[in-house]
Amino acid sequence: GAAWKNPHERDMPYLEQMVQGVKAMGLEACMTLGTLSESQAQRLANAGLDYYNHNLDTSPEFYGNIITTRTYQERLDTLEKVREAGIKVCSGGIVGLGETVKDRAGLLLQLANLPTPPESVPINMLVKVKGTPLADNDDVDAFDFIRTIAVARIMMPTSYVRLSAGREQMNEQTQA
Repeated sequence: GAAWKNPHERDMPYLEQMVQGVKAMGLEACMTLGTLSESQAQRLANAGLDYYNHNLDTSPEFYGNIITTRTYQERLDTLEKVREAGIKVCSGGIVGLGETVKDRAGLLLQLANLPTPPESVPINMLVKVKGTPLADNDDVDAFDFIRTIAVARIMMPTSYVRLSAGREQMNEQTQA
């Protein structure tokens, strides 16, 4: 992963080398680099990239409350470019941002209604970090979280729905 809005062209040869190195070990390669251009997506595909992670994070309606560095449409456009390049899509969201149940449903609707649902759907529980704006958010009820996972599996039966960030803070029953 990378903490940038998008990769610079000068970084592409290095990123392609990374993918090729991972593939040479017989492993699947997945990257998360932010917004991609068509040519960047194609270059990564040509290098052998298997998956590209680009989470929608939340519903379109709640998105602006959380993210201001790029638009929701930019995220959707990147997913389309990745898919068109022949790379499998990994896209999900974060639960616990202060969103409503309707927002969670909106996220899942967006993902399920993509022309092809993502192959991988990571559902992350917000990991609260002291001193950050969301550190004091209310905890998400375990059963609400489980319902979100269950609905994702029903709406996207061909996708691999993954418990991702935050699972270390969950009890065994929630993770089951």
